[in-house]
Amino acid sequence: MNIRQVLIACILGISSFNYVMAQKERSEIDDKYKWNVYDLYSSDDEWEAKLAEVIEKSKHITDFKGRIGRSAKDLLDYFDFTGEINKEFTRLSIYSSLKADEDLGNQDNIARDKKIEMAYVDYEQLSSFDAPELAAIPQDKIIDYTLQQPRLQEYALRLDRLRRNKVHILSDAEEALMAKTGLLGNVPYSTYGIFSNAEMPNPTITLSDGTSVELTKSAYSVVRASAVREDREAAFNAFWDNYKKYEGTYGELMNGNIRQNIFETKARNYSSALEAALYGNNIPTEVYHSLIENVNKNLPTFHRYLRLKQRLMNLDTLKYSDLYAPTVKNVELKYTYEEAQQLVLEAIKPLGKNYSAVVRKAFDSRWIDVFPNKGKASGAYSNGAAYDVHPYILMNYDGLYESVGTLIHELGHTMHSYFSNKNQPYATSRYVTFVAEVASTFNEALLDNMMLGKLTDKGEKISLLMSMLDGFKGTLFRQTQFAEFELAMHEMAERGEPLTGKVLSKLYGDIVRKYYGHADGVCYVDPRVDIEWAFVPHFYMGFYVYQYSTSFVASQALSEIVMNGKQKDVDRYLAFLSAGGSKYPIDILKDAGVDMTTSEPFDKAIEKMNKIMDEVEKLIDK
Repeated sequence: MNIRQVLIACILGISSFNYVMAQKERSEIDDKYKWNVYDLYSSDDEWEAKLAEVIEKSKHITDFKGRIGRSAKDLLDYFDFTGEINKEFTRLSIYSSLKADEDLGNQDNIARDKKIEMAYVDYEQLSSFDAPELAAIPQDKIIDYTLQQPRLQEYALRLDRLRRNKVHILSDAEEALMAKTGLLGNVPYSTYGIFSNAEMPNPTITLSDGTSVELTKSAYSVVRASAVREDREAAFNAFWDNYKKYEGTYGELMNGNIRQNIFETKARNYSSALEAALYGNNIPTEVYHSLIENVNKNLPTFHRYLRLKQRLMNLDTLKYSDLYAPTVKNVELKYTYEEAQQLVLEAIKPLGKNYSAVVRKAFDSRWIDVFPNKGKASGAYSNGAAYDVHPYILMNYDGLYESVGTLIHELGHTMHSYFSNKNQPYATSRYVTFVAEVASTFNEALLDNMMLGKLTDKGEKISLLMSMLDGFKGTLFRQTQFAEFELAMHEMAERGEPLTGKVLSKLYGDIVRKYYGHADGVCYVDPRVDIEWAFVPHFYMGFYVYQYSTSFVASQALSEIVMNGKQKDVDRYLAFLSAGGSKYPIDILKDAGVDMTTSEPFDKAIEKMNKIMDEVEKLIDK
């Protein structure tokens, strides 16, 4: 296990052109726009002292060796002890990772992050005896223990996972050996992060107005959205040509990542890497395969969206480099960060005063790191794993409406974490990734719905509707495209086929061309796009991306229920936010009103997408 793999929901970077041009030092940004890491620990020195304390305390895990299943009290004591150790290790890790993400070029921050990783791997080696001992407890004895110690109910799901996982738990010696691989498993991802964010040279281009721009990830995200086609094509060509130079390096990093997954799959006797990734949360592999199948079946709907975009942009040929450009000329919704806060507060009113009060606290109490600075991690995420503190949000706010959407998206994650932490014991507070994106995309739907009621200008309304369709493109179709690529990579490795940068680019390019209708003239996919896989950090997270798509589908259904329903529907949604990991994710969503084992939620999402396109066409015809 990698201690940095706490619950984190990321999207790719979207930073402002103005801010990118300035690229301020962190010290130049007002403290009110920076998260306060010292809510976790008052100083680096306190962090160091706490780490030493936890390391010393964690050594006592061996006191439980041979006695975990001896009695109900021993089992409960073991769960309580390991819960406290994991909670403190997680808090230490959050502090170090937030500090590292403030400036990925700061080696002191990177060193602190690695120190906690090594400490946790040492703890995992010491505790490697626990899985075999837990698996050896007979089921009837666990039932009896739970009657003796009712608080063991807090660990019911964990015990059920152990019951299901017995066939994949190894001997004491083998578990100890697996634990020693923990540091190695994170090497491809950590190397990718440092190289792609801090050390890979960036190209520089000159825009049509004579401005020179260094194409960092943040800068590229802005220039690719330029209304000037000449500028976005220049950025597109230079950015991906630069990535192509390092195709071999990125290929080796991805190969190392995939091989690590395959090693763990085989060592634990899973039939496939996909099964290994989904098994712990009791998600049938059919859910993954059905998502890819349903999306491929509905590519004509996606192509309808692309042709609509081409029509609105008045282009003879829609190119992949046009996809992020404004659809409606001379319409660009821009908001200051303070204006964005007010829009968010207005949008979330249907969720009640308590929900809104916590969001205000997030704004006022420095839970959010708002603007980009030199060396800062790109993109956005919410980290809500600090159970006794509060969630943190990383942003790279740029003033565009899409950035307002990102803010309310990450606040959805934050509120999910906040309500789960407040309403669940630590043992069941952590919700899993499969439901993680529901709360975030649900919030985006609230924002879009509110904005549609505010806008009166036809062009602005079309622009917003197209932005909503862009959400379907980016979250449902694009993430499923990623999921199909990720599955294909693993299946190639499982067949023993070599994974090189060149091979991965060919595989990725073929999938992209299929999705975007390249052969049918729907969208021209330049060969440079083939290297885009190297840009996506989520491929290092082990079958993570498909959950964006499934969560998006679920959130579309839930948001319609809440916006058109009654207080009981709001209460049921808030109960979903408060459920944490108290049940398997499929069951939590069923309680909320969505059954992801059927095609109904997906069918409803496609129906909604077509209705939005119908509305756009009506506005155009007027």
